[in-house]
Amino acid sequence: MNMDLRTVARTAVIAGVAIAFQALNLRQPITGPGINAILYVASIYIGPVSGALVGFLTPWIALITGIMGFAPAVPVIMAGNASLALVSGFLHRYNRYLAMGLAAFAKFIVMTLGIRYLMAHGTQVPAPAYTSLTITQLITALAGAVVASIVLGGFERFGGNRHGSGGS
Repeated sequence: MNMDLRTVARTAVIAGVAIAFQALNLRQPITGPGINAILYVASIYIGPVSGALVGFLTPWIALITGIMGFAPAVPVIMAGNASLALVSGFLHRYNRYLAMGLAAFAKFIVMTLGIRYLMAHGTQVPAPAYTSLTITQLITALAGAVVASIVLGGFERFGGNRHGSGGS
């Protein structure tokens, strides 16, 4: 991905949107799909690296602001977000909906393996945290894909340029 000024600016704007959305301090059933939708839009509209960068930022913001209180999960969430961003960002050219579905599944697998790794190495993971960091991630990533599809459809309808489409 070419990190020209336009790409950096778009990445900064969408990171700001993600931070502002998290600052609303909404419940997980709203925040999860919202952040995942932002990651999909960043990855598909700007580029996979932009999505991954935003995905690295959001768990830290959640930890710092108290949205999430389980610090050992931060690297797991970062890895899950990166997998979602990279899979959707690289595969959307073939089929956007399949790419987002595969990205949601990749995030679920990466995070489930990450949490199990933490547990295997002695980290006490409370049952609610385990659930919210595994199967709930699949559900919120799929819900985020629906929201992102609507947003991306709007961008296309009103003439927005995606990365790799000639004007970005």
